[in-house]
Amino acid sequence: MIFADDVIDFNAYISMTDHDHRVRPASSYIESVKDRLFNPAAPKGAKLPFRKIADKVRFRSGETTIWTGYNGHGKSLLLGQAVLGFIAQREKVCIASMEMLPAATLERMIRQGEGTSQPTPDFVDGFFSDDCAGQLIWLYDQMGMVNPEKIAAVGAYANDKRGCTHFVVDSLLKCGMGEDDYNGQKRFVDRLCTLARDTGMHVHLVCHSRKGKDELTPPGKMDVRGAASITDQVDNVITVWRNKVKEEAYDSGKGYNATDPDALMIVSKQRHGDWEKACKLWFDVGSQQFIETHEGGPINLLNPRLYQ
Repeated sequence: MIFADDVIDFNAYISMTDHDHRVRPASSYIESVKDRLFNPAAPKGAKLPFRKIADKVRFRSGETTIWTGYNGHGKSLLLGQAVLGFIAQREKVCIASMEMLPAATLERMIRQGEGTSQPTPDFVDGFFSDDCAGQLIWLYDQMGMVNPEKIAAVGAYANDKRGCTHFVVDSLLKCGMGEDDYNGQKRFVDRLCTLARDTGMHVHLVCHSRKGKDELTPPGKMDVRGAASITDQVDNVITVWRNKVKEEAYDSGKGYNATDPDALMIVSKQRHGDWEKACKLWFDVGSQQFIETHEGGPINLLNPRLYQ
């Protein structure tokens, strides 16, 4: 489903003040307090479609995650695959991608979802049904620059009116601030973190990495382009890195080790989790799907049993 500026008035959400959310009775916290007291060890939050890290990386309510990496290394692609996992777990997602048309975003997700370069008509129809993306994925239909206040308002609207539990912003560069406007970036990321905490949504923000001398070494969390403080504010930082050495060897016909990963998903910060390491991944070009073993192949990412 689509959100568009000429259809929806976001002004009420732009002008929303902190006290609209922050002043609450103690009784509103009873379930979260019980959960902390009586079930503290149970993993919480949505899973990724990779069994080997299913309980090591979770996307918890009220948190904010930065997805970063060099341009063209697949951070938005992997995040799109994660979104497919979220809806398979019956979570609602709002995507504000100012770099891709909604139809292009959905086309790529359909290929990833079925795990093929040529999706079947039945799969496409099922994808757009009310039981799947038809009511679980909402998209903000806007290309180009959008001011920070509008982005935050879209997230608040998506949670309040559509019940979205995840909000994807792709990317920071399209949120109406100059690359050297570090104070503006800091305020915007703080606003997204506040949005997440106030609504209980998980906010996902795509950020580019600074260019290094080459792309052969994965960037770290301190290499996120923009204000140095933005990674301090968020709960999680995930870096996506493609193995260019292996790609170049494959493209040139030279020998390469198939067991070497095609990509790494590096969790360099997880404030409320213990696992901060790199997850090796392999890549299927036809489906644009990341795979968790070198012997595996594309799968149906919308199968709920994958996340049990």
